[in-house]
Amino acid sequence: MTIIDTPSPNFDERTLPISMIVLHYTGMQDGPSAIARLCDAAAKVSSHYVVEEDGTVLRLVAEDKRAWHAGRSHWRGTTDINSASIGIEIVNPGHEFGYRPFTEPQIDAVVRLVAAIKQRHAITRGNVVGHSDIAPTRKRDPGELFPWSKLAKLRLALPRPTRNLMDPMWTEGGFLLALERFGYDVTESMAAIMAFQRRFRPELIDGEIDAECRMILLALLLPKPQGDDD
Repeated sequence: MTIIDTPSPNFDERTLPISMIVLHYTGMQDGPSAIARLCDAAAKVSSHYVVEEDGTVLRLVAEDKRAWHAGRSHWRGTTDINSASIGIEIVNPGHEFGYRPFTEPQIDAVVRLVAAIKQRHAITRGNVVGHSDIAPTRKRDPGELFPWSKLAKLRLALPRPTRNLMDPMWTEGGFLLALERFGYDVTESMAAIMAFQRRFRPELIDGEIDAECRMILLALLLPKPQGDDD
């Protein structure tokens, strides 16, 4: 794939090996504004890649450097997510400016980019995450319209479990313990539950722990979660 170098000054040195891919939406009114901000030294934010709506891929920061995309975040015991991850910003106005479906050329480019990065760094499916997964109290991106199933079909992300589901009948405390074991920061339980739903049950994001949520989470904790996309 063709990648256009658009260097950002906003990076420093990694202190951890690369083990994650974090997907974001830009959350600004248009692509040029987002790219300008990600390349503005005063903004102190960046990502490794930006995927525009027409599928054009820009490289802002080299993969061996630490881009500044994650902010305060946590996943599976790691808190310096910037050091451990590759950040991909996908151009979309987001919830604040008119959230809309991602374009087909854009998702095709994301799939190719994630596949290459995942192979290059031997990243597991469970560590291909959204910004909302690692910062549930602050972020909603890439959001409920992001087609995770397209990545899951290619084994680039975890599927939504749909087969052989069983309700473990966890209490609220049991569910949160399992959610923490899966990877989420559950300090603010409602935010963590909604982030989980946004990713794995996006048609109903209400923060309520129901049988479907329990069954999905239990299946995800098994060695090989089974879904229609798997």
